[in-house]
Amino acid sequence: MPFFHQPTGASVLATATALPRHRYEQQDLAELAQQVLPELELDSTLLQRFFDSVNVKHRHLALHKEAYADLGGMQQRSRAWLEVALDLGQRCIEEALETAGVPAEQVGQLMTTTVTGLCVPTLDARLMNLIPFPSDLKRVPAFGLGCVGGAAGVARVADYLKAFPTQCALLLSVELCSLTLQRNDLSPANLISMGLFGDGAAAVLMVGAKHPKARQAKPEVVDSLSVFFPNTERTMGWDIVDSGFKVVLDPNVPDIARQQLRPGVERLLANHELTLSDIQCWVCHPGGPKIMDAVAEGLELGPGALKASREALAEIGNLSSASVLFLLDQYRETLRPEAGSFGIMLAMGPAFCAEVVLLKW
Repeated sequence: MPFFHQPTGASVLATATALPRHRYEQQDLAELAQQVLPELELDSTLLQRFFDSVNVKHRHLALHKEAYADLGGMQQRSRAWLEVALDLGQRCIEEALETAGVPAEQVGQLMTTTVTGLCVPTLDARLMNLIPFPSDLKRVPAFGLGCVGGAAGVARVADYLKAFPTQCALLLSVELCSLTLQRNDLSPANLISMGLFGDGAAAVLMVGAKHPKARQAKPEVVDSLSVFFPNTERTMGWDIVDSGFKVVLDPNVPDIARQQLRPGVERLLANHELTLSDIQCWVCHPGGPKIMDAVAEGLELGPGALKASREALAEIGNLSSASVLFLLDQYRETLRPEAGSFGIMLAMGPAFCAEVVLLKW
């Protein structure tokens, strides 16, 4: 008789991802940057070299690239964000539910996370009119978590399912980073943002330990740890201005990753009598080449430990909170870690902070 692992915590039953239809080569986007930042004192060769240096090959954008030259203020950006976010979000959720064979009426909680668009009613409320969720669905919109939102969302949904172990719950991340482009910002941070970030959405359907489909689900979320780094408010985030979201990005982010991530990761592992050597897969947010190098160095990871993260960065760019969920989908669908092995989901974001999630496959 085959052995079935009975989860004791929440587990992932299905994942789904969606990308906007506008896909571009990095060279195309370097040319776009030259058009929308005409005052940028870089010739096209230097700009292309910079865009190449972030190791991104392709990205998907919410709008056709020609539309960004005329992108207005918060009102126009918010309307564009909502239109695309609803489309991508609905696609992701419906695919995840269909894959799992779970009717929308059976979902107990929907958590949404984004840092690239605002709307009231929130995205989750608007999706209620498009997907037949129960009218008593517990909705949790989370704005502002940034790149850490995907990992934090998985952790918070798992916490909810500990309290309601017979239920299933959804996490949806929608990030349309391209709509934060600032045409009058010639700072290195804005240029890095234009060269690095892409657009996309991802959904994760999770079930509690007593849900009928719990044995089919993997990985299990064993535990999580939130790490806050004091006095780092200006390390990463947005200044909200009339023209939208103006990026804040401190060049010291790799140093923080290199020096301060490891104690938190080791503390979480020690709570379960594990060490770094017990971790077989790293679902690590692809913040950029320098950040991934710093994470690998600080945690003393092997040369191939972040291979999936680096490949994801090359293919679709940094999708903020959605990135780790795209990676989670890839690990579940194609990489498929060995049954019983442990993994770490890891991301950092505004505050400055980190979220560490211990997974068991």
